[in-house]
Amino acid sequence: MQRKVALRLSAASAAMALAAAAGVVLSMPEASAATGAATGYATQNGGTTGGAGGQTVRATTGTAIHAALCGRASSSTPITIEVEGTINHGNTAKVSGSSCNTAAGVIELKQISNVTIVGVGGGAVFDQLGIHIREASNIIIQNVTIKNVKKSGSPTSNGGDAIGMESGVRNVWVDHTTLEASGGESEGYDGLFDMKDDTKYVTLSYSVLRNSGRGGLIGSSESDQSNGFVTFHHNLYQNIDSRTPLLRGGTAHIYNNHYVSLNESGINSRAGARAKVDNNYFEDSKDVLGTFYTDAAGYWQVSGNVFDNVTWSAPGTDNNPAGPNPQSNTTVSIPYPYTLDAAACVPDVVSRTAGAGKGLQVSNGSCAVQSPTPTPTTPPTSATPTPTPSPTSGPSQPSGTNLSIGAGSDGSSKATGTSYGNVRDGDMSTYWSPAASTGAISIKWGSATSVSRIHIREAAGATGAIGAWKVVNGDTGAVLTSGSGAGAITFPRTSLSKVTFEITGSTGTPKVAKFETYAQ
Repeated sequence: MQRKVALRLSAASAAMALAAAAGVVLSMPEASAATGAATGYATQNGGTTGGAGGQTVRATTGTAIHAALCGRASSSTPITIEVEGTINHGNTAKVSGSSCNTAAGVIELKQISNVTIVGVGGGAVFDQLGIHIREASNIIIQNVTIKNVKKSGSPTSNGGDAIGMESGVRNVWVDHTTLEASGGESEGYDGLFDMKDDTKYVTLSYSVLRNSGRGGLIGSSESDQSNGFVTFHHNLYQNIDSRTPLLRGGTAHIYNNHYVSLNESGINSRAGARAKVDNNYFEDSKDVLGTFYTDAAGYWQVSGNVFDNVTWSAPGTDNNPAGPNPQSNTTVSIPYPYTLDAAACVPDVVSRTAGAGKGLQVSNGSCAVQSPTPTPTTPPTSATPTPTPSPTSGPSQPSGTNLSIGAGSDGSSKATGTSYGNVRDGDMSTYWSPAASTGAISIKWGSATSVSRIHIREAAGATGAIGAWKVVNGDTGAVLTSGSGAGAITFPRTSLSKVTFEITGSTGTPKVAKFETYAQ
């Protein structure tokens, strides 16, 4: 199967070599710093903001990327790492520190949160070097090229995946990237975009995936069904044998993608997976949607797709193609807003927007292209930073009505002489403390209330005691945001009846005098 990728790649390489011999120079627009906001399922579960609000540093080697991660005050201190140049095995070493867990020969985002990696200047190329995201959350990867990552041969990196996520990963937005191989498994390559072992709330947008035996998967086996809530939109899949993607359980929203030369199969929904497939353009491909290579059925909801020169195989014991006349066999509810381009214009829109070095252009939802709204960043510092602590809390104090006044409160525990109600009585001389060094305190209402900011005020003599924390939607258990240090904290506006401030680390005894809540 992978030989088709290798043969088609050889033809493309020959064409590029001919252009070079003729003196043709292929120009690439200058890359930009991180802009825009997350889309799709990455907006859920508290949203995905990466390193927003933290320090911005510049890195030209993989070692410098690791040094930036390790130089943070904590593993959750926000940081944006602007990358320029070629990152490879020769310049990517392990760096040690209390805020990181890195490894040589791979960009390791392990047991960390609140990080943006963005290509800038002349562009960022990760050559034979993958990005591994493990036990991590709130990660953005934008405007980079990752190519020729191998699982066999030499050198190897990241199990052969361009981007691989596993082990409790939450909220990842991968945007305007180019992910490519030079063949299939027989040539040493694996997947371009893989998710497994409880990975959720991920969006892949405006990216190019090409020249590979495997596009990507959600779930490493039929029993690994703990993954899901993934959005794929405005991507180009080109010269891929299969897995665009392979879904084993979970839910995926797949819209406005352009699929060209899918050689064996495309979207493979199996083992109870549900895929909403809207306004995509499938071209010169085979078996672009269905359940393949298993008798464990998956499901799909289809609308507005174009099938241009698509061939379909006959149904069999281990094959259930959706075509030649695809019909929905389930319904999928999408929790976030989105706008569909007409399928007929998808090839044009995707060709102008998808991939690294395209100026981060996006669709306007009406078959035209526009620039995203810039996201302010702080000036970059050196590639080996020594940042000061930068809590997730906002720089200004909230204004408006404190919604905690008149509300209720509870918690996980309380120290002797303290009360849950002390955090909402407006008196800085009274406070709540947990019975131990960590604990949770909640504000609750009798009906759903919209909240987007809270302010945690520590009692006199205890300032700075609160370390790591997370804010949790008490109705659903979803983490709205996380960080360190007391103060003003913002998160996407959420309607809930209970919001919880959970202290997960401290120095000394935490004392919360006020837990204020605000609509904006």
